[in-house]
Amino acid sequence: MSDTAPAPESLFSADDLGHAPQRFREATHVVRHPDGFVGVAFGQPDPAHTWLGTLPPLYPEWLGDRSFQEAHGTRFAYIAGAMANGIASTDIVIAMAKAGCIGFFGAAGLPESRVSAAIDTVQSVLGRADDGGLPHGFNLIHSPQEPELEAAVADLYLRRGIRRVSAAAYMGLTPWIVRYAVSGLRRTPDGQIHRQNHVFAKISRPEVARRFLAPAPPEILAQLVRDRLLTLEEADLAKLVPIAEDITMESDSGGHTDNQALGALLPILLRLRDDMVRQHRYTRPVRVGAAGGLGTPNAVASAFALGAAYVLTGSVNQASLEAAVAPHAKEMLCKADSADVAMAPAADMFEMGVEVQVLKRGTLFAARGHKLREIYRAYPGLKAIPPDERSKLERDIFKDTLENVWANTEKFFAERDPKQLNRAKADEKHRMALVFRAYLGQSSKWAIAGTPDRVMDYQLWCGPAMGSFNQWVKGTFLEPASGRAVTQIALNLLEGAAVVTRCGQLRSYGVPIPAAAWDFRPRPLG
Repeated sequence: MSDTAPAPESLFSADDLGHAPQRFREATHVVRHPDGFVGVAFGQPDPAHTWLGTLPPLYPEWLGDRSFQEAHGTRFAYIAGAMANGIASTDIVIAMAKAGCIGFFGAAGLPESRVSAAIDTVQSVLGRADDGGLPHGFNLIHSPQEPELEAAVADLYLRRGIRRVSAAAYMGLTPWIVRYAVSGLRRTPDGQIHRQNHVFAKISRPEVARRFLAPAPPEILAQLVRDRLLTLEEADLAKLVPIAEDITMESDSGGHTDNQALGALLPILLRLRDDMVRQHRYTRPVRVGAAGGLGTPNAVASAFALGAAYVLTGSVNQASLEAAVAPHAKEMLCKADSADVAMAPAADMFEMGVEVQVLKRGTLFAARGHKLREIYRAYPGLKAIPPDERSKLERDIFKDTLENVWANTEKFFAERDPKQLNRAKADEKHRMALVFRAYLGQSSKWAIAGTPDRVMDYQLWCGPAMGSFNQWVKGTFLEPASGRAVTQIALNLLEGAAVVTRCGQLRSYGVPIPAAAWDFRPRPLG
């Protein structure tokens, strides 16, 4: 060591070791003290210590698969997910892009005109992807009850240059998601396949993941070519690439969920990805990310440690400043614990028995939704509902007569999808389903608008991550809703995940890391 070199800073006390992971941006030397104690040192190690190894600096930017940042032009492997009905707002999309992440606009449940207006807002600030704009995306949800809407929104994205979509609620492939995925495929001068559009397929079942990891079905491609929605070149190249090169494994989450365990499902999907890449001889990287239950740095770090290429958060962003949710609803979310959630019937797939996970504390939505499903299964139509049951429905749930509710429902579908009304005239059961779906669908809009006499009917999509996040931020600047900027949520989760990752690295070297070192506390970042 030269006379001018700074004195070594060796850390051996339990308190100092607890702070060592916070210095993950510095090279860390693992050394053994002459008395046998293993610890860490920064700068030049003391010659009296036995050098055991050195950990290079670690940055939040390095968490995940580097090909994610290369493919999408981001700083971090982090996504703010597409919460429906515009809850994942244009403000979230813009803030995430400026922070070096990706935000997906929550287009599900919105008419095409609203989605188009959101594209105007986002592109006016971030620019178009084709012109070098900052990365962003929009949601494309499978709509089995309204296939025309799904087709129209997919066409809108193609026309407006939206190059990333979050494909949600798909159980199989539709022509519209296939068309979006493979439109614009072409060979570059060096023979590589250039992909214009990127599908982020949100899935929770291996059989669904397999469909997105495979090339497009030949019969769908043939039909799209016949309909002049794809060129022959695009259809031929589509046989060489998967529908999605980014698969988001959704574990126990808010909204549509199969309540899967991250640690159980992610390794299965990673092996499936590897098998499919070998089978189809893909030459482009195919990534598997993780979503659901990611409300703390420890959870985010565990997802990356399991092999996730990127992480996606949802529930925790719903209480952010930028989320399109009423202030009172955000306060309810900020008070939730991890057990304050329940499953309830989904509005878009009510007849199929599909459920969504919602906030239970402070609202009766889940219980009332289950009551509607119970009645739907028990009776052939509205007229068959016994008078006492009918009275309770009108008083407690609809707050109106069923005749008036049907009249309003009829008016809605006359503009949205008139075919539903033709079916309802011939099928009393379907008419009942439309009326019950009206309540389920409006309940999330009441939470967005903050309708005061409907607080007990708020439908707030929420998973256990919300409760774990609230516990983590207690006593910090992120505890009140007024402090929850979506970028601060993201940066603190990533910063904390880097600290937790450093703890694991040091412990694997035999360094005794105090328990407190794993508890990263939120702080203003940026």
